[in-house]
Amino acid sequence: MSEKGALLEVLLAEYNCLKSEQAQRIGFRDNLLYVTLGVFGAVVSFALSDPGHYYALLVIPWVCVILGWTYIVNDEKISSIGRYIRYELAAKVKACTGHDDPETLLGWEVAHRDDKHRKRRKIQQLIVDEITFVFSGLIALGAFWFMAVNPPLGVTFLSLIELLLLVALGIEIFTYADLGRGL
Repeated sequence: MSEKGALLEVLLAEYNCLKSEQAQRIGFRDNLLYVTLGVFGAVVSFALSDPGHYYALLVIPWVCVILGWTYIVNDEKISSIGRYIRYELAAKVKACTGHDDPETLLGWEVAHRDDKHRKRRKIQQLIVDEITFVFSGLIALGAFWFMAVNPPLGVTFLSLIELLLLVALGIEIFTYADLGRGL
């Protein structure tokens, strides 16, 4: 096998490993939405079962922040893998093969980003992510502040910290939304 052939084989093995990692991260990321909704249901059910349980609503913002941040980290890695494949790995394959047509050289990596509806879908996903991880936490805080009678100062302070973390999470979700189209 020639040196270029061996290099191409290594590059294709790297591509396969990256696509495998990307697929695993996509599955994990998407399951975080379901886990978050399940936790919300359990906490809200418990919190509303008795007025003494209203403090349980303060668990929801923590769940939102922790799972939302984990969601963002995985989503960013998924996008980073895609960018690496489109720009770095494709350039290496191009140099190895002499083939430079981006439509056929690892074409799926470009084609799925060039869909005319991609931006709309990404905006819709951004809205879903903000509702799931930020808005629901804000609703839980609002419900707690409305229903809990004279919470201790420490609990009020904790809820304000949760509010700040939710706002920061909302900004991060927007920042990493990857609304671009094409390459």
